[in-house]
Amino acid sequence: MTYQIICSKDFTAKCPWGALDITEMNGISVRLHWTNKPYKWHINDGEEVFVVVDGTVEMHYKENGEEKMTLLKTGDIFHAGIGTEHLASPQGEARILVIEKQVQSN
Repeated sequence: MTYQIICSKDFTAKCPWGALDITEMNGISVRLHWTNKPYKWHINDGEEVFVVVDGTVEMHYKENGEEKMTLLKTGDIFHAGIGTEHLASPQGEARILVIEKQVQSN
């Protein structure tokens, strides 16, 4: 049996949105990200679960073409369904657990 214990509050990366790859399961990746900068507007090709494990994140998303925003605090979860355009903007440092379809490299 193998296992990991990860102290997410101690994780940092060399650059914004740097990640610790935790595991991959049946085409799904689980990664812990550290950031202090916004990501770009994007649409994933699958669903995405976004868990704020430390910090505060403004999650911007578009619904029927209209931009909306919700403030995510430690412990909050954002689920982006297929086709949901969104942008995450941390307020200072944040650590985020992201569960999504594994990106295929060419």
